Amino acid sequence: MRRDLAEVVPAIDWPTGIQLITYRPELADAVHRLMELGYRDGGGRVPTLELWQQKFETDPEYDPALCFIALDGEGVVGVCQCWTSAYIKNLVVHPRAQREGLGRALLLHAFKVFQLRREGFVDLKVLGDNLRARRLYERVGMCEVRREPVPV
Repeated sequence: MRRDLAEVVPAIDWPTGIQLITYRPELADAVHRLMELGYRDGGGRVPTLELWQQKFETDPEYDPALCFIALDGEGVVGVCQCWTSAYIKNLVVHPRAQREGLGRALLLHAFKVFQLRREGFVDLKVLGDNLRARRLYERVGMCEVRREPVPV
């Protein structure tokens, strides 16, 4: 899916009690646990912590300033991991914070950051049967640009 950044990005309404920071290596364990939780019912796999952290932090498109971490009073509650190519690699919100607007807020924040970087579009991939995520992406102005079969 794609979001045209020439369009106005609405104001961000952060849920109460959320603090936004960017990724630091000391957060790797908490971020990794949230990603595992987010993908436990399918839709992707997360490698072991050591492999995930090594692959993430050494990827040529890695920029810690593009990995947005949402914290609440209990810890890491949301992650929006982006690449320098204006691509959203992962968006995960902890079940305790779902349906409060955190996913929307993280996406809008990413759009604003990429606008400041003078990007034209932001892209991401989503499974066709992930209707909840697709509805969220459509509500923030993303549209489908192409479909690809998922390898079995």
